[in-house]
Amino acid sequence: MKGKNNGGGVPLGYLLDKKAQKLVIDPTTAPLVVEVFEKYADGKSVRSIVEDFNARGLKTKRGQPFNINSFSSLLKNRKYIGEYRYQDVVIEGGVPTIIPEDLFNRVQERMEKNRHAPAMAEAKEDYLLTTKLFCGKCERMMVGESGTSHTGAMHYYYKCGGAKRRKGCNKKAVRKDWIERVVVRLAMQRVMDEEKISRLIDAILVMQEQEDTTTPALRSQLAETESAISNLLKAIEQGIFTPSTKQRLEDLEAQKEEILVNIQTAELQKPKLTREQMTAWFEQFRHGDPENRDFQKRLIDTFVNSVYVFDDKLVLTYNYQHGTQTILLEEIESALGSDFDGATPPEQY
Repeated sequence: MKGKNNGGGVPLGYLLDKKAQKLVIDPTTAPLVVEVFEKYADGKSVRSIVEDFNARGLKTKRGQPFNINSFSSLLKNRKYIGEYRYQDVVIEGGVPTIIPEDLFNRVQERMEKNRHAPAMAEAKEDYLLTTKLFCGKCERMMVGESGTSHTGAMHYYYKCGGAKRRKGCNKKAVRKDWIERVVVRLAMQRVMDEEKISRLIDAILVMQEQEDTTTPALRSQLAETESAISNLLKAIEQGIFTPSTKQRLEDLEAQKEEILVNIQTAELQKPKLTREQMTAWFEQFRHGDPENRDFQKRLIDTFVNSVYVFDDKLVLTYNYQHGTQTILLEEIESALGSDFDGATPPEQY
């Protein structure tokens, strides 16, 4: 009832105050926890976050490289929103809070969506809007399907999960190639104008000034390693020297060298991008080929958050503040131009 530690591992981001027997925030690793939650909520995969952390030389509490299971359990840990739990006892605010509750909830929603998400593709077909396309009637995820017509031709489309499982929704399926091309063209027109690019670059320039979370964590590991080396040398000075002592000292020295290299690498990998460099990066989207599948995938993954399909309109949300767009199906042809083949809504299945 006092929120004291009852055993078990201490999660990343916390330290154990042995005198009070309570968890306290670790100022060195807590920013890493926030980084994991923010990256996942922004659309990064757990695998990419793990690879990034390991490439930066960061380690778990046990000094091991991170793995997918490390972050999968971390992202579900309710301690980070201040919830203390012991058997049937739950105390709100019993643990120092590291993650805001709204961020935690967004992460849980995305994990649940991904848990139920279908495979991105069967055979050769790639459904670019998987996990991003939703039914406007029942708000369930729309999933990729295929079927053969009476002529033997193969058709690909997205179908509402509720309608597919007969959950009371009667939303008809939409043709895959049509909805993907519409989303790509609308995204290019809506996101990639000069004013929005300028605002995005302004925001990124501000973010670059924020504190680096990698180097402090590495320096903390370096201090711990140097302390261990110092203690071992004191023991040797007192006459405690065995083959295992020698091996342990060599391991610590090697670990220290590795951490020093990782610190230097992290510092070299943090050059600040100029406005000109960022503008050049955005230009690849402004002038990309909307018919190229790799370009379509990069554009959707980078900028499109969700698409809701209604009988008479589409509602798109982009990955920037106030980035919601509603467009009637009858407006799509004029919005995309007369040169867009198949811009009018196709016959639905």
